Amino acid sequence: MLFSSISFIYYFLPILLIIYFLVPNKIKNFVLLFFSLFFYFLGEPKYILVLILSCIINYYLSKAIYKKKHSKLLLLLAIIYNIGQLLIFKYTDFFISNINNILNTNIPFMYIIMPIGISFFTFQALGYVIDVYNKKHKPAKNLLTFMTYVSLFPQLIAGPIVRYSDIEKEMTKRESNFSKLSDGIRRFIIGLSKKVLIANTLGEIATLLIKETVVSAWLKPVLFTLQIYYDFSGYSDMAIGLGLMFGFRFLENFNYPLIASSITDFWRRWHMSLSSWFRDYVYIPLGGNKVSKLKHIRNIFIVWFLTGFWHGASWNFIIWGLYFGVILVIEKYFLKKYIDKTKVIKYIYTSIIVVISFLIFNSLTTSEIIHSLKNMFFINNIPFINNETLYYLQSNLILLIISFIGVTPLIKNIINRLKETKAKKVIDILEPITLIALLTLVTAFLIDASFNPFLYFRF
Repeated sequence: MLFSSISFIYYFLPILLIIYFLVPNKIKNFVLLFFSLFFYFLGEPKYILVLILSCIINYYLSKAIYKKKHSKLLLLLAIIYNIGQLLIFKYTDFFISNINNILNTNIPFMYIIMPIGISFFTFQALGYVIDVYNKKHKPAKNLLTFMTYVSLFPQLIAGPIVRYSDIEKEMTKRESNFSKLSDGIRRFIIGLSKKVLIANTLGEIATLLIKETVVSAWLKPVLFTLQIYYDFSGYSDMAIGLGLMFGFRFLENFNYPLIASSITDFWRRWHMSLSSWFRDYVYIPLGGNKVSKLKHIRNIFIVWFLTGFWHGASWNFIIWGLYFGVILVIEKYFLKKYIDKTKVIKYIYTSIIVVISFLIFNSLTTSEIIHSLKNMFFINNIPFINNETLYYLQSNLILLIISFIGVTPLIKNIINRLKETKAKKVIDILEPITLIALLTLVTAFLIDASFNPFLYFRF
């Protein structure tokens, strides 16, 4: 079940909110756990046992680790179990395919269906166990609390990857009130609007650009970059908003990454929960940048190979990760000191690198990547622009302008400044009216539209 679906918005969520606010505090976690497992069951009935088993094993391993006896061995078991689970469900057929290609064998595919959100809940559980081992927090009070934390439906399917230490107090004692509920609804509607009104429409436009021109070759990855930003950041907004409704404050996952001034800056702003996970649990344990130059470069490439591989069982994701690894090495050791001195070029440079990265991300084969790059850089003999490309540009100009403005903090800054003036009363009146209008428009789109994918469900 998608957050951007009629069944979730008008059935699942209202029923849960009514029950949640009616029951006493001592059973609120139980209500959240029940509805979270039901939410997951609706999407993957047969794989709910994988989620439950993951919770039970990681909970009891962390309890045993905290007692210090054989803690290193138990941590190793936890790592093997979690990574092994991920490899089996997500990468089995990828490994078989590559073995068949390399050794010219004919091993049959397993056709294992990947449990929804396994990359997210596995990393969340593994990070929890590592933090217990490093004494960053105590084990959860009981299995119910831990299962509620891992399976919490707002962030279960596609993040953000929430650290237990960030919501430890809220897991056992949190305040649910009208202020948080209204803030959460506001954030949810904004995220829902970003996903349905902008991301979905951008995705539809990209599929209509069939005839190849240089302009369309650039326009497609630009549209996809904008689509995946509005899609995923919109989902994160919805997750943060839902968390607020139930008294949790999840950390931000995006900080206007498409206005970054370098690729280093981009990855401080994009999917921040994943970046910080790899930094804390892979990069720093390997030595980070406090090692020799050669080992530092090695650490960067290990992290970015894993980042790419985490995103999917396909070579384009690995190429995408290593592409960023190469760019970051070049940037850190050669380019950064020069681009920092520029005022405009650094933003153009970053934008081009990011757009090309999402071209790689969205391509199915290496030949498709090469063909698209040739189209973009005038190597293939194709026209610069044609009537079709021009038509779609002109027809969707307003949406493109809104999309480009929306990746900046401009609108947010204007509203915040107006709230500091006499216009605050007007803003306070207009805000709920605007939110209701957006929800109404989203509902109309959802009833009428057949195109409503969520890109990060496949990860």
